[in-house]
Amino acid sequence: MIEPFYDWKDYQLIDSGLGEKLERFGSIVLIRPEPQALWPKQLSESDWLKQAHAKFVRDNSKKSHRDSHNEQGGWTFFKKLPNSWTIQYQPLGLVLKVSCTSFGHTGVFVEQISNWHFIDEQVKRLGPNPKVLNLFAYTGAASIVAAHAGADTTHLDAVRNVVSWANENKQLSGVKDIRWLVEDAFKFVKRQANKGQLYQGIIIDPPAYGRGPSGEKWILEEQINELIAMCAQITDPKHCFVLLNLYSMGLDGLVGNNLLKAHYGVDAQWGQSVVPSSTGFHLPLCTWVRLSK
Repeated sequence: MIEPFYDWKDYQLIDSGLGEKLERFGSIVLIRPEPQALWPKQLSESDWLKQAHAKFVRDNSKKSHRDSHNEQGGWTFFKKLPNSWTIQYQPLGLVLKVSCTSFGHTGVFVEQISNWHFIDEQVKRLGPNPKVLNLFAYTGAASIVAAHAGADTTHLDAVRNVVSWANENKQLSGVKDIRWLVEDAFKFVKRQANKGQLYQGIIIDPPAYGRGPSGEKWILEEQINELIAMCAQITDPKHCFVLLNLYSMGLDGLVGNNLLKAHYGVDAQWGQSVVPSSTGFHLPLCTWVRLSK
């Protein structure tokens, strides 16, 4: 199943190809690496450079083999840029800070837009005040959507500065309080399972490889099965939703479905989120798996 991309005035994928993408965040245009864009560019190189404010240049000698989304390199700036700026997604009340990070990220993962709508729908279906846990939550768009829809939301990430970024996004978006945790996801879920805590929503967006705040090692293919088993223990068995993203590893959705089915006892839906370019090519960026009861 391929999820359609929603109309978003503040974002545009202009073109993609030859391992790169040309995209607009608000009024600012960036060139960034994109490993899946194996086809030719539709616009000329001069057209790309004419439009771009900055380009992230990858250092292949330092690139992690474990996670193609975690680049090493640096930015080349063609025009003067602010340290950060904001974009909006009005249908869900999101206002998000954008910045050119040292890893090539912008802090906004646009392919998640269909997942944001899924979260919004599920929270409203489960209300009032369902408890939602967002693991590996990064800069917090999903947490903000859940809170805006009425969830009692817990946002967890192992990196303190991205949790601070998420808090900025929360304030910009004007939503109610969110519980912020700088914590190792694996340890936290295990502790919650031991305490018998239950959540009505679980969002799992794991990297292929990472470190917890105390140096804890996370390797997706070695730990995802046990993590989901523990998540099943803290999920309300009667009324719930679970969202799993696997874009970091490029794993097939059937793998995610089998993981959820093994621990939740029911089949899930799975598919891809793709971002269409203005030049007519669709860029696949996210494999998602969704379960609801």
